[in-house]
Parts: sequence; C-alpha cells; structure tokens
Amino acid sequence: MTRIIHLYESPDRFIVGTVGEPGERTFFIQAKENRRLISVVVEKSQVVALVERVGFLLREIKREHPNVLAKKALIDEGALENPIIEEFIVGIIGLIWLGDSEMISMEFQALDDSITAQDSEEIDILSDSQEGPDLLKVIISPAQAEAFCLRAMRLVNAGRQPCTFCGLPLDLRGHVCPRANGYRR
Repeated sequence: MTRIIHLYESPDRFIVGTVGEPGERTFFIQAKENRRLISVVVEKSQVVALVERVGFLLREIKREHPNVLAKKALIDEGALENPIIEEFIVGIIGLIWLGDSEMISMEFQALDDSITAQDSEEIDILSDSQEGPDLLKVIISPAQAEAFCLRAMRLVNAGRQPCTFCGLPLDLRGHVCPRANGYRR
C-alpha cells in the first residue's frame, strides 16, 4: 500500500489530549500547522514511554548543548482542536535528535497488523519509503518538546486514582483487587 507521510515542521500546536471520562479515555496526539490539522490515536502507555524518552533526550541535550534549552515554550493548556478525526492508530514511535538544526523529530507510524515481530527486526520501520503504513512526522524545538511532555504528564496523572492495596486504577464502582483475593475495593 502507498504510504502517506504527514509532515509538520514547527507546527503551531503539538499536543496530547483525551476524549472521554477517566478509565474510558482515548488519547490523541494532535498537530496543527496553519489550517492543516491531524489527530492520531495513541495508548496511554505510549504517551508515558514517549515522555520518558523525550525527557532522557532533553537531559542529554542540556548536558551537551546547554544553550539550546535556554528558551522556554509556553505549555498549551487548550482543548483538542475540532473536528477530532482519527487519522490512524499509532503502532510505532520514533524519536530523533537533528543536531544540525537543533530540532527534535518525532515520528508516529500507523499500526500495521501485517508486520509481525519477526518482520519488524528485518525492515526499517520508520523509513521514508513510498510503501508501508502511514506516518506522522513532527519536527519541533527542544522547548516545544519540553512543553509537550509537561502537558502530557499532567494529562496522564489526571486519570483514575490508584487502589491503595494493589496500585491498579480504580473504576467509579471500585475494582476487583488481586490483593484482596478478588473482592471489590
């Protein structure tokens, strides 16, 4: 299948947001550049992993190039832009430091059920080839990446409260707690 590559260089907005109530939220990554808008679905765990990896990258950048992070970006607290139309569900996320331009490239590839774990080791998943799953490529400054991460962590932490016994998230009706031998808490 012919791949569509959505490229957003220095977008006006690049955020993570949710739709729905805690416990039933759908996470979206959204980029907007002028009138172009794209929304892709991600798992909460993917957002957490992305924030961790970007945080590590930012610490390394700060250590090697302290002046790059001198300028701070404002955290975008606004809601997701409407209409929220799911372009694709993200399967693989790539993160690249572009040293020449001092920018960060984040690449979100559509979930492709035809690629098995064994196949993924043999092919270049995030290549710019004309064949393969669709790709969202966003190029942002380190300051924008830092603001993205701060918003994302606030959003992730705004979910359901953890059970005091097992740490799993509580539903409004409680949950079957494994540490309470299957009784509801």
